[in-house]
Amino acid sequence: MSQLNAFTIDVEDYYHVSAFENDVSRDDWDNYASRVVANTRRLLRLLQHHGTRATFFVLGWVAERNPHLIREIQDAGHEVASHSFWHRLIYEQTPEEFREDLIASRDVLQDITGEKITAYRAPSFSVTEKSLWALDILAEEGFEIDSSIFPVYHDRYGIPDAPTDLHCRETAAGSLWEVPVSVRRMTGVNLPISGGGYFRLYPYRFTARCLRRVNEREQRPFVFYVHPWEVDPNQPRLPIRSRVSRTRHYVNLSRTEQKLDRLLTQFRFGRLCDVVDERRRETATDAAQVTADPGRAAADAAVS
Repeated sequence: MSQLNAFTIDVEDYYHVSAFENDVSRDDWDNYASRVVANTRRLLRLLQHHGTRATFFVLGWVAERNPHLIREIQDAGHEVASHSFWHRLIYEQTPEEFREDLIASRDVLQDITGEKITAYRAPSFSVTEKSLWALDILAEEGFEIDSSIFPVYHDRYGIPDAPTDLHCRETAAGSLWEVPVSVRRMTGVNLPISGGGYFRLYPYRFTARCLRRVNEREQRPFVFYVHPWEVDPNQPRLPIRSRVSRTRHYVNLSRTEQKLDRLLTQFRFGRLCDVVDERRRETATDAAQVTADPGRAAADAAVS
């Protein structure tokens, strides 16, 4: 069977984007016409068409106002996970503020779903070198999976020398699976390839080639992400002063859904929790083999 990759969706509206926060106040969020329900349903229909389950990292603010949408996601067999409550960058918060926001998002999602929320993704991948303390808090609050680290150079996020494969990270409160979004190593640097604006900007064939390389050469799952507003070319244009932010947000919106359809047709995707479970089983099998025949395991390691 082909490699299982992770399809993840950061459920937020077009006015929640961190790059817009200097022009869009959180106090005004309720004044904007919300499009998150309709756009999320477009993605749900696309996933249903392909028989694919995904992980939805949901903003607590969105969940609180649209509990019916969260139940639709859950009823379709998808994983519901946290994307914070207020979409604040972690490195702009104190540990106490982060914990409060984390608990608020977790509690509203658990109240709606009746299930434990175990996975988290930071707004704008804002677990960086200066906010790694957040991983300890995640473990302390009972989270088991994090997908907040982007192993790239970027002006707003990234840890360029971070591990690029999913791995189990030990914290004082216990283990936490870290699942970074996928990159491709080129000319000595990690190139972001795994979704969002990069998926909209790059030709589809390039993304597909990179995904295949991750699966076949690197023998690891590809971790893809997208936002509901990225399938909405008719969303209201906000008066954003930054030309860079405008370009990043609005480029090629009209092509996203068609490209997603091709991606889901060509590759096998599933929930993040299922990808982690597969790795857990592989790790347990490897450990059992070492215990059963340590000499053979050492010889295999020497050959590889």
